[in-house]
Amino acid sequence: MKESGRKQGAASPCAACKLLRRRCGQDCVFAPYFPADEPQKFANVHKVFGASNVNKMLQELPVHQRGDAVSSIVYEANARVRDPVYGCVGAISSLQQQIDTLQTQLALAQAEVVHLRVRQTASFSHHGFGPASPSNSGSPSYRLMGSQAKPIFDMDMLVDQGCLGESMWSC
Repeated sequence: MKESGRKQGAASPCAACKLLRRRCGQDCVFAPYFPADEPQKFANVHKVFGASNVNKMLQELPVHQRGDAVSSIVYEANARVRDPVYGCVGAISSLQQQIDTLQTQLALAQAEVVHLRVRQTASFSHHGFGPASPSNSGSPSYRLMGSQAKPIFDMDMLVDQGCLGESMWSC
C-alpha cells in the first residue's frame, strides 16, 4: 500500500484536504491515495465525482480494495475530463476500432501469404521442382534447363512475369 499523503510528524495536508481547504487528520480516508505532490489527481476526481461521493465509496470498501478503487476512479475522472460525453467508454470504443482494423489487416496479410505460397508451389511444380513433376528424377540442373512446361493457369503467368515481389492485389 502507498505511504500516507503526509510525512509522519509533518502537518502537510493531502491533496484532497488541501483542495477542500480543511484540516487533514490522521484518519483521513484520502491521504493514502492522494498525496500532496499530486494535486491534479484529486482535482479531476473532485470535479467529476465530488469529494463527498468518493469519501462514501471509499468508506464502504474494505481497506485492501481501496487502492484499486481509487485507481479506477482516477482513470475514469481523467477520461471524463478529456472526453466529457463518453469518458473511458470512448477510449475503449476507439481501442476496439483499432483492434478491428488491425485484425482485418492481419487477415488480409495472411490471405496474401497463403495466396503467394499457392502460386509459388504451383510455379515450382510446373517448372520441375515439385514432387508431382515427372522430371523430378535427374540432376537439379537438368530440371532447371530441361523443364519448359507451358503454364496451365493464369496465376502461373503472373509468377513467370515476376509478380512474386509485389502485393497480390497489384498483379
